[in-house]
Amino acid sequence: MSTPSRADLINEFKKDVIEALNPLRHSIEKLQHKPIPLILDNEKKLDELEPWEALTSRFSRVTDIFLSKYIRLKVLDLDPGFRGEMRDLLDKAEKIGLVSSADQWMKIRELRNKISHEYTPEDLNKTFEEVLKLTPFVLNELKEFSS
Repeated sequence: MSTPSRADLINEFKKDVIEALNPLRHSIEKLQHKPIPLILDNEKKLDELEPWEALTSRFSRVTDIFLSKYIRLKVLDLDPGFRGEMRDLLDKAEKIGLVSSADQWMKIRELRNKISHEYTPEDLNKTFEEVLKLTPFVLNELKEFSS
């Protein structure tokens, strides 16, 4: 069995992003006009939290596939000698027109990292707010994946 080409992998990662976008869209449409549940200490209402946790998980999945797989490989395809950390990658992606704002995507990456680690109940509300605020940007940036 042959190793997939870089172009094949780019297309595979693009498909992965496309597949992950619909659940994210569903979550944001469901929640964008609902109040964020107030979480105090360990008093969590699981039914209220579940759709918000689904949104954060779906946000993390889309942004991780897009940045860590698709963008990384796309930049390497356009510049095989590229070496650098996430910030360098995002700056390069902005320069070649793959993303509109390296700064905004860096915030998204930091939020994604925050979501994947433990956080306190106080942090949870702030995380929900940030995901709610940044998801429309992500969906707009990735609208070409929907067509």
